[in-house]
Amino acid sequence: AAIALPAAAQTVLNVNTALTTDDPMYAGLERMKANVEKRSAGKLQIRIFPGSQLGKDEDVLEQARAGANVAVLVDGGRLAPFVKEFGIMGAPYLVDNFDQVLRLQQSALFKGWVEKLRGAANLQVLSFDWFQGHRHMLTNSPVKVPADLKGVRVRTPGAPVWLETVRAMGATPTGMPWSEVYSALQTRVIDGAEAQHPAVYGARLYEVVKIITKTEHIYLITGIVTSRVWFDKLPADQQAILSEESFAAGKGASEATIASLADYEKKLREKGVTIVEIDKAPFKAA
Repeated sequence: AAIALPAAAQTVLNVNTALTTDDPMYAGLERMKANVEKRSAGKLQIRIFPGSQLGKDEDVLEQARAGANVAVLVDGGRLAPFVKEFGIMGAPYLVDNFDQVLRLQQSALFKGWVEKLRGAANLQVLSFDWFQGHRHMLTNSPVKVPADLKGVRVRTPGAPVWLETVRAMGATPTGMPWSEVYSALQTRVIDGAEAQHPAVYGARLYEVVKIITKTEHIYLITGIVTSRVWFDKLPADQQAILSEESFAAGKGASEATIASLADYEKKLREKGVTIVEIDKAPFKAA
């Protein structure tokens, strides 16, 4: 049994995501699972854990660093403590469209960061082309220019690049896990948040915010990151299958997300949310 356990663990990858099963990203993870299992003839299996069932993203990254058979769908901000350049992936107004995301991911520059992460943190990036939508400002008071956010406490992920982005936009950033946002808005611990439409809808935030201002301040690019130690033990053909299918699924999920955004807006409006188009120039400048 002592020999069988590592072998079993070696053939299963547990993937954690904070998102819910109705998010287009989740369908992407299911596609990745199906294709990896098919192409590896069942030698490599994937289990998906939505709603952060395996814990917070940061905790799962720590498990991966320790060599566990886990992966997490994560943004660059959470990788920045290990390799600071990854924080750039979460920087405001970085790209204009998804083609630029793909170009960036395929660049020598980005591949260098991936290598650096392997060395610095024992983490392996499988793909980084999972676009979850543009992040917008979610409030209960109107926002047209950065001055309108003065004194407004806005939830954001705890990573420095996110905190500084929200601060630059005029608000007071408050770091907290996504799972706590609904109750924090309900109890007025925070005044607002910032997120992409699918996540807002999935978390039912339309019940606690009245206005979505389309600042599009962060083009939310995420990736699937696993344990370098676990990955390096896989046979070369399985490494290739996992990386290729992770990239293909990310691209498919991103295209599905982009296609779904107008529908999410319609649904959010039906739930009583006001969605406002604004001039983004003052926010870009800030």
